[in-house]
Amino acid sequence: MFYLYILYSDTYNRYYVGSSRDPWERLVQHNVSPKLTFTLKFRPWQLAAVFEAGTKRSDALKSERFIKKQKSRKLIEKLVDEQFSPTGMLAQLVRVPHLRD
Repeated sequence: MFYLYILYSDTYNRYYVGSSRDPWERLVQHNVSPKLTFTLKFRPWQLAAVFEAGTKRSDALKSERFIKKQKSRKLIEKLVDEQFSPTGMLAQLVRVPHLRD
């Protein structure tokens, strides 16, 4: 299974959208990797939401690119809201109810 995940930096009030087979491991990587990436500047990150995106990497990338292309903080904040159910292009996303620490 591939997942779409949304990270939040409380320190900088920023969101980041990504996809991975293991979003919990990716969270660790975003917080400790020495590589110069976008997420390096806004540490620490926490998982704000995780969605099952499909069994193929292309499914997750399609959703990730769609969200990023919208350039909409409001959309991301809706996705983070547990009461919101994605529709349209994001209808296939299934919220993972319990986030692991």
